[in-house]
Amino acid sequence: MTSKTTVILHGADRTAPEFNAVKDSIAAILASHDRDMELYILGSEEADFSDMARKESVPLQFVPMEDRALASALNSVLRQSSGEFVLYLDNPGHGLHLKKAALTLFRMAAERNQDAAYIYSDYDLAEAGGSREVKLLFHHFGRVRDNQDYGKAHFFRRSGLEAVAGFDENVKYNVLYDIRLKLSEKFRLLRIGNKYKGSLYTVQAAGKKTNVFDYLLAGKDVQIEAENVVTAHLKRIGAYLAPGSFAPVRKKVEDRSSLLASVIIPVGGRPEFIGTALDSVQAQTVKEVEAIVVVNGGEKDPTADEVRRYMKGGDKYDASKAEVRLFVVDINSIGFCLNLGARNARGKYYVQLDSDDRLKPDAVEKVLKVFNEEKNVGIVVGSYEVWEKHGDGSISRMEEIPVVTHDEWTEENGRNNLLRINGAGAPRCIPIHVIEEMGWFSLNDDPFARNYGEDYEMVNKIAEHYRVGRVWDAVYEVIRHSGGTDHAISQDLVDRNDEAKDDMRKHAIERRIRFNAV
Repeated sequence: MTSKTTVILHGADRTAPEFNAVKDSIAAILASHDRDMELYILGSEEADFSDMARKESVPLQFVPMEDRALASALNSVLRQSSGEFVLYLDNPGHGLHLKKAALTLFRMAAERNQDAAYIYSDYDLAEAGGSREVKLLFHHFGRVRDNQDYGKAHFFRRSGLEAVAGFDENVKYNVLYDIRLKLSEKFRLLRIGNKYKGSLYTVQAAGKKTNVFDYLLAGKDVQIEAENVVTAHLKRIGAYLAPGSFAPVRKKVEDRSSLLASVIIPVGGRPEFIGTALDSVQAQTVKEVEAIVVVNGGEKDPTADEVRRYMKGGDKYDASKAEVRLFVVDINSIGFCLNLGARNARGKYYVQLDSDDRLKPDAVEKVLKVFNEEKNVGIVVGSYEVWEKHGDGSISRMEEIPVVTHDEWTEENGRNNLLRINGAGAPRCIPIHVIEEMGWFSLNDDPFARNYGEDYEMVNKIAEHYRVGRVWDAVYEVIRHSGGTDHAISQDLVDRNDEAKDDMRKHAIERRIRFNAV
């Protein structure tokens, strides 16, 4: 075996729309400063590609690729090729241009970091309106999500691929996700960063705004396969929680409630929404309920005055309806608001409600029914619909998004699968004493949290000690609007949020490994 690099990319027939983009990608590869390479093209035998490689004296092989059989095609290349390193370019659907020095830098990084079996790098994204630098996240063992961006140029050490028996041909949709997790169990995953003009390649693609609901539109078979991939990974590293296996609670806390439920609403600067949320609490079929609103914008926040309209002396006060209680603080910390509400709650159960969302009238009734009928339940997760607020103030259901049931929350494997995805479901209902047992909600005292993920951390912790109950009917309405935290958010904010939750995943994996070791 020589120290050459085996370069793999997808081809295209001359009649295909992407033909010119593929041709340009091949031209960029052949222009590399590092000439010690061999080229493999998947799924196409265009004469133009052969002529280009022959002109540059680069060995070229074509490899057939059956529909969705990426793993099989990559393994075929591994059997035929001789490179010490393998660079797979994930180029279907877009152009991908390696910079001339990219291969040299990839190989130099591999020689410098002998423990790295997989190297990825920041890249430039050319889209309508210009080009921008995409800076990826550094890998650590908490990054077990299936949707993290590792770029489109994947540089492998052949010996690493051989150590994990190559690509799993039983995996159809999540080939790179699977190989990444397997390599991470034995080797280092290395990122090459870019401060300025340091990207190794450019991806040409149409711009697409980030949408936190994109995963809902993925096929069910894709989701199930991804769950199988992460579950197998957790088993191999000793972090899998077997059905019926729960860690003991260190210190049990007694229930001190005098009401059934407290709906706690943290809010800041949303006077136009809070009334809708409170109306939905007061419309509950269960009457032993209170609403606790914690306004975190200080006394000048106009939301507080809107809440006072529902309190004694206000024009919307109704003594026959659920009592509305108000706390005003001058620190914007969602975890602090939730903890303050929980510490002052008279209800046995905390019920989640965001200030710009609504509960269905039977929401509390249905979540409490699960606690009453099932054993060892520490949290109940509901299902929700996605609605949209329009410019004229009207609200309508977004029919293209199905009811979000979070089917991944199965009795058998939901708490393992939660480590793969970002969503924890809504509404969440938790006994207040369990919140205290778990050590309360995060106060932005995590390394990366900034008013994000405190509920995700809580769900993970509870699921390690208690069963997760489910309500499959839609009992909650998420209302999307231009000022919402999930509406067309920037990539920088997505990355910051992912840093927070991936750090929580890392700690969850550590806890589970310790529990299984005992």
